[in-house]
Amino acid sequence: MRWLICLIGLLCHSALATEKEVVDNVISNLHKFAAQANYASYFAQYDEEAIFIGTDASETWTLEEFKNYAKPVFDRGSGWTYKSRERHIYFSPNKDVAWFDELLDNASLGLTRGTGVLVKTEAGWKVTQYHLTIPIPNDIADSVADQIKAYNGMH
Repeated sequence: MRWLICLIGLLCHSALATEKEVVDNVISNLHKFAAQANYASYFAQYDEEAIFIGTDASETWTLEEFKNYAKPVFDRGSGWTYKSRERHIYFSPNKDVAWFDELLDNASLGLTRGTGVLVKTEAGWKVTQYHLTIPIPNDIADSVADQIKAYNGMH
């Protein structure tokens, strides 16, 4: 009986590890296809109801709005390159929702953070929300906040 319980436990752990690998691959592919400026493959990673939240406070886009933003960039062949430094993936109890946080390196922005949510669909795991931020060290947060306040006061 103990043997059976251990086997079931191992199978459950293995299934979760496999799901985690699949979700990890979706997120990795998102970055890979963006760096390749591969519009079709990049947006195939998203759920049709997806929301993209960018670094600017005005950037909360539906999938269609985000596609409109990205199309000219990808058409130029440039895309954007973010390299994952570390990533953490979590699952809902029924394993049909996953969320993640990751630290990324970008040539122009430096250290950034991506967070997001994926849903398990009939077509597989899809990104339904992605949020890109620039983490601010606490030691300079007041100064950065003052700059943002001054900038917002001018616009």
